[in-house]
Amino acid sequence: MEHFYTLQGEGLHTGKAAYFIRLGGCDVGCVWCDVKESWDADAHPKLTVQQIVDFASAHPGRIAVITGGEPAMHDLVPLTTALHAAGIATHIETSGSSALSGDLDWVTLSPKKFKAPIQQALDKASELKVVVFNKSDFKWAEEHAAKVPKGCLLYLQPEWSKRDAMTPLITEYIQQHPQWQLSLQTHKYINIP
Repeated sequence: MEHFYTLQGEGLHTGKAAYFIRLGGCDVGCVWCDVKESWDADAHPKLTVQQIVDFASAHPGRIAVITGGEPAMHDLVPLTTALHAAGIATHIETSGSSALSGDLDWVTLSPKKFKAPIQQALDKASELKVVVFNKSDFKWAEEHAAKVPKGCLLYLQPEWSKRDAMTPLITEYIQQHPQWQLSLQTHKYINIP
């Protein structure tokens, strides 16, 4: 759908230079999705793996974040292999609703209520990022935290349109449950892609 060089705005790698590769196509369909235009894969230009790697390689940052839509709907073996050959680490942001493919260095799993993550994706999670839209999401977050590997980092992130209401609740929750950390969409606060 699009590709651009920016800073990672969320999770452990917040603030790091990264090349974002947003793949078209999504079968999850979140109500509060902020890139609904990504859902239809056929509405976007097709690029070769080499073109994508050339774009990413033109920048000094050595992280590529594969996102969507739902990037796990695609076979990521050719892309991740080529990115690694160019010396670029591969990160993915996924709902975990489809099987993960390719050689991924970092997996950000953000489960959605609209289509549950599969166990294979849960097993590969480096960080679990739960978007908090309402109070019931804390219980839902704990249910998913019980399904990821022991070393997986746990993040709670306020849904952008509800950040003023949810951030204080998240802060209080983390104070009582310190295994969780706060993730903010810092790219939106500083107005970068």
